[in-house]
Amino acid sequence: MMDGARPGKDQDAKDQGDECLAALTPGMVIPYGGDRLARVSPELAGAFRPGDQLIVLQDSGTLLHVPAAQKAIAADAVGRAQTAFARMGEVSDDQITAFFDAFADRLADEAAWTAIAQANAADVARAQQKGRSTTRLAVSPAMRADMIAGLRAWRDSAPARGRVIEAIDHPGWRVEQLSAALGVVAFVFEGRPNVFADATGVLRAGNSVVFRIGSDALGTARAIVAEALDPAIAAAGLPPGSAVLVDSAEHAAGWAMFGDPRLGLAVARGSGPAVTQLGGIARQAGVPVSLHGTGGAWMAADASADPERLFAAVFHSLDRKVCNTLNVFCATRDGAEALIPVFLAALDQAGARGGHGVKLHVVEGDEGVLPPEWRTAQVQVSRAGGVKAEPKVEILPLSELGREWEWEQTPEVTLKVVADLEEAVRLFNRYSPQFAASLISTDPDAHARFYATINAPFVGDGFTRWVDGQYALNKPELGLSNWEFGRLFARGGVLAGDGVFTVRARVSQSDIHLDRGGAPTPARRA
Repeated sequence: MMDGARPGKDQDAKDQGDECLAALTPGMVIPYGGDRLARVSPELAGAFRPGDQLIVLQDSGTLLHVPAAQKAIAADAVGRAQTAFARMGEVSDDQITAFFDAFADRLADEAAWTAIAQANAADVARAQQKGRSTTRLAVSPAMRADMIAGLRAWRDSAPARGRVIEAIDHPGWRVEQLSAALGVVAFVFEGRPNVFADATGVLRAGNSVVFRIGSDALGTARAIVAEALDPAIAAAGLPPGSAVLVDSAEHAAGWAMFGDPRLGLAVARGSGPAVTQLGGIARQAGVPVSLHGTGGAWMAADASADPERLFAAVFHSLDRKVCNTLNVFCATRDGAEALIPVFLAALDQAGARGGHGVKLHVVEGDEGVLPPEWRTAQVQVSRAGGVKAEPKVEILPLSELGREWEWEQTPEVTLKVVADLEEAVRLFNRYSPQFAASLISTDPDAHARFYATINAPFVGDGFTRWVDGQYALNKPELGLSNWEFGRLFARGGVLAGDGVFTVRARVSQSDIHLDRGGAPTPARRA
């Protein structure tokens, strides 16, 4: 009887495993993290439909709703990229070179660029109507030139596949470790159209890529695909789907994409909370991640700092707001009397450069180092929603020292007076996103200690805006790794297209009689 009953029980278990979540009810309990509970909100329960997906983040209990339509869009895009990757082994390095050349040429074509610029103007207008920041969204001649230069840098770079990483010779045989394509790379990035050129860099290593751009830039993205990307893929003879845009304005499409186990790597670039959330989704799906989230550079100066160098470093670190812009300045107490006036003068000049003054946050207890005219002044601050009159200086609690300021045309920085450089390093290691740091000092020993103790992948002795793969290494980056999320992937800090690879082993056997047990080759029978 038991033997006869067992198949039925197995079938019951199988049927239970195939059950699908068809509905949610308000207050429904969802276990997460092994011993914690989350509850379904009335809004989530009302929106959920059969065929939808519920993603439960195991570290936070956050419940993410992925409508069936968004899941299908992401699955189709990943599927196209997976099909293309299966054929990339047949593609020559010359064809990949031709793709980058054709992509660059299409962006250089006036007719193609006019269509892209028109789409971008519409995106910018819509974002402005919503009160959204457009400083990174709007295309410009400089952005266009950088995209073209980046693609041509990949065109001129050495092939990244089949590179011999290590070779070991044994008697009668040889083992080679070679670089090889990793697979389908998923890439989510903020609304910066120039990142398209960065994302396609993974093709140099034989990968395919599927990406989602921020909703504000979706129209621009569609135009780039139609006018430049797809024509370049076709002209080079690459498989269709080698680079695929997830054509959706919904965050849920990005969640579904990062939860697809067919990915070889998931790369997220953008705001800290969004990047952390995407990383959690990918990890739960068993997908390796490379996260590039919160930025903001720190600078420290001691009493030995050269005033001219300090002025230049501060001024040139504030030309625009991106991840490597100066965000926190630390001055040692013994040098504050000489350093602070230089720092403030550089801030004023940086504000004048943008035409909207400057905004300073000073950590509570340090406001005494500022002259009275700074503490009482008002400034016209350019925000995403328009220009507002605000105090030029505001007091900041120490607990918010790591806050990254997002600004339009009005540079915004935090000031902290520290006992010494050791305190500056401790504060950086505790409060910062562990990204970029610079020291202005004429003391070689201070620089050595600073580098040895600060937990940052990017360390310098001048302006902070050098932290850029294309600017510094002639390699457009997929992202700049901070160490807030760990150091395992792209430990060098810059994740570039040719750094996305895996390793294969290949053996060449010259002695046909090799045998692990030492047995001779028997005589071959006729």
